[in-house]
Amino acid sequence: MKQPIPFSEPPALCGLPSPYYNQSHIAWRRACRSFIDENLTQHAIDWERDGFVPDNVFQKFASANMLVPSLPAPLPVEWLKKLGVHNVLDTVKVENWDYIHTAIYTDEITRSGLQGPAASLTTGYSYAIPPILKFGSQQLQERFLPDLLLGKKRICIAITEPNTGSDVAGIQTIATKTSDGKQYVVNGTKKWITNGLWSSYATMAVRTSGPGPAGLSLLLVPLLDQPGVSMRKIKVAGHLTSGTTFIELDEVRVPVENLIGQEGQGTKYTMTNFNHERLTIAIGVTRQARVALAAAFEYCLQREAFGKTLMEQPVVRHRLAKAGALLESQWAWIEQFVYQMTKLGKVEADV
Repeated sequence: MKQPIPFSEPPALCGLPSPYYNQSHIAWRRACRSFIDENLTQHAIDWERDGFVPDNVFQKFASANMLVPSLPAPLPVEWLKKLGVHNVLDTVKVENWDYIHTAIYTDEITRSGLQGPAASLTTGYSYAIPPILKFGSQQLQERFLPDLLLGKKRICIAITEPNTGSDVAGIQTIATKTSDGKQYVVNGTKKWITNGLWSSYATMAVRTSGPGPAGLSLLLVPLLDQPGVSMRKIKVAGHLTSGTTFIELDEVRVPVENLIGQEGQGTKYTMTNFNHERLTIAIGVTRQARVALAAAFEYCLQREAFGKTLMEQPVVRHRLAKAGALLESQWAWIEQFVYQMTKLGKVEADV
């Protein structure tokens, strides 16, 4: 068996023992890599260069239930089984899914070293559906989850605004109730919204009352073909294929039944949602760092200068070793977090 380039794979894939991975995780890694290599990784660079992932790729992932792994663990088993989804790639039953399976999926889907193609498929699904699952009314779930979970409709998470990023409490998009109390009228702008261009809906943070965090709510806002909504693509470095979008909302009418949870709880819901988002981002960028370091290592083995390869220069070996130590320390820390998520209750893990 050919030895991998140093740092190109996590230690557990290089034959080193690990306390975290059982046979289910190992089988899942094998099936997951095969599917993603065939349907995404081998094409990722060309698609990113073109700035577009073909529409049929999303449908391939959806029909294979390969969007489901991007949701937080444990999976919404009751809903998935109601919709006929009992396993993923005939390898892992949905009721046996844990956060280590999620981490493997996230690591594998960014193995190209690019975030854009993977983000084009999973970002909205991964971050915009969970608030509906966690906080949405039964009626709201019944109306929207079947199409969203099966990938028949797409959705995005719309928090950021031109003047508001991590400071969620500063959101200025306003949702005002009509005099009859039956609708919200939404006005404002959202910026850097991944997957917005092709999303039928947005899980959107809006201001329903006064200033500060207590005035925010989450609203499921229709986007495509909705009067008052205009969207345009934003070109961003490193995410050319992810459908980053600028959204303008002008007197957009939304039924009050589309409120997610309770008015005034939007900040709490958003911060809870960030936990899964930040963890999956950490896993993805660590894989990107791994791809970059492995590429540098391979180059140093081949490139010659002053009559010898760069790898024969002590200073180069030291730099690579130091970078590798930092990389593997970070990955060990992430694995520890992920393992803890499998042992904590859902409420504890979301704190």
